[in-house]
Amino acid sequence: MSTHREPPPAIAVLVADGQALVRAGLRTLLERPGGISVVAEAGTADELADAARRTRPDVILMSLDLPGPGAVETTRRILADPALSRGRVLVLGRQAFPRDVCAVLRAGASGALLGTTEADDLIRGVRVVAAGHALVSPSVTRALIAQLNRVSQPGLPAAGLLDELTGREREVVALVAHGLDNEQIAERLVVTPATAKTHVSRAMVKLGVRDRAQLVVLAYESGLVVPPSPQSTPQVTP
Repeated sequence: MSTHREPPPAIAVLVADGQALVRAGLRTLLERPGGISVVAEAGTADELADAARRTRPDVILMSLDLPGPGAVETTRRILADPALSRGRVLVLGRQAFPRDVCAVLRAGASGALLGTTEADDLIRGVRVVAAGHALVSPSVTRALIAQLNRVSQPGLPAAGLLDELTGREREVVALVAHGLDNEQIAERLVVTPATAKTHVSRAMVKLGVRDRAQLVVLAYESGLVVPPSPQSTPQVTP
């Protein structure tokens, strides 16, 4: 007797951008392969909140320059609303990240993509975020490093949190900050991916961060990883 399995439900996405043509283009890209459904669009932060309450999307794909109070405050309001906190925020920058990219991630966004991201990577990013993971791609990590190199100094108050980490956990956090995923961390440390995932999870709990995106920000702001000069690579503090 054959069994019939229903296909998994489509990932519900809300697209929020100030330009109608951009929203239409994102809808076309996201729905092209199947498995993703754009359930609503919004042109402002207020429209975003209304549409999110009405449709309860899995992922909110939000432009960093969405008209309204700003990406940081909009993200914070979305995730503070019990009716909306189920949705995960993925922010999209047009050209390069603005100065507040770190603040957006600290506010609870699950990831960020450059405006130059290829269509396939955008689709993958939505799926990764919908699955409950954070999206910190190498391009995002490089942008964070560049920004923190300009505006941050090691030794901020967050550095005290690092005392809670074991040596291996500090090493794992540093590798996350360099953009490595669990499989790459496992390969680097010669452990299983499950072990790498456990180290990452324990570090997140100890540091009080919700996902890998915030872990990257904290690693640089605390001084665990020192932003490089243009001619060097990131350095890990002992």
